[in-house]
Amino acid sequence: MKEIKFLHKNIKKWKEFELLLDNEKGWDPDRLYELYITLTDDLAFAKTFYPGEESHIYLNQLTQKTHAIIYRNKPVNNRRVLAFWHHDFPLLFHSIRKEFHISLLIFSVSVLIGILSTLYEPGFAKAILGDKYVNMTMENIHNNDPLAVYKQMNEVSMFLGITINNIKVSFLAFVMGILTSFGTGYILFTNGVMLGTFHTFLAQNGIVLDAFATVWLHGTIEIFSIIVAGAAGLVIGNSFIFPGTFTRGHALKKAAVKGAKIVLGLLPFFIVAGFIEGFITRHTELPYSVRFGIIACSLAGIIFYFFIYPKLLILNSTNNDQR
Repeated sequence: MKEIKFLHKNIKKWKEFELLLDNEKGWDPDRLYELYITLTDDLAFAKTFYPGEESHIYLNQLTQKTHAIIYRNKPVNNRRVLAFWHHDFPLLFHSIRKEFHISLLIFSVSVLIGILSTLYEPGFAKAILGDKYVNMTMENIHNNDPLAVYKQMNEVSMFLGITINNIKVSFLAFVMGILTSFGTGYILFTNGVMLGTFHTFLAQNGIVLDAFATVWLHGTIEIFSIIVAGAAGLVIGNSFIFPGTFTRGHALKKAAVKGAKIVLGLLPFFIVAGFIEGFITRHTELPYSVRFGIIACSLAGIIFYFFIYPKLLILNSTNNDQR
């Protein structure tokens, strides 16, 4: 490509970038970083094919200016941490809603497979849940306390253990995206099959309503968060398979940053789910009205924060831009 054609193709983008830099109060840090990556790609191209020429010099200066803005030292704004969950995280989730729907579909199909396999294959529950767990549950059923498994540890130990385990599962679902979307799909599949098997096994032993009211006390937030982590993994996997106009390395890097933010944003939800499982789920004697009330509140909170609130933020931003 001749330099004049290279300039003609990209000059409008570079000029827009210059205007963005001049308006320091108006740029979004994530957007600036994305543009910076694109700019460095253009600089590398100019350095290779037009060393010392006008485009090379211009892009080198513009890149240095951008680098100085991005990496200069600024006082830490403590409000930024809260702003992440107040603004950034809901919008991040909104941006991956397609991957979330795919993650939800994989998980739902896996649950169905677990249900059908347990119904039609007598030994399936033991194969998935393990002999020890199945035998222990059968013993608990005979002792008229079928969900005693949630009472085996003290509250704090269970809270910490469950929270750490859930974070590990979500991180694994995210990281496995590096092995393309099939890696994340495998994590979602195994967890979905286990959930379907677990509920069907309890149902076969006459514990339907009590199991649902107990497990989904914490499971509403926990399972939803794992599915979101799966969506973050799919973002990485899809970036490698479908890099678009970027190189695979660049697309993977962008997706990894985005996915990591999503997994980080899920931490408070795993802590809440762990707290409920450690301190509340063990109280199987609680009335159904209380347990289903907590489940309903958890579900309402998820629907509002993840599905309604982002749309309100976007609508508010659009209205402000039009003023």
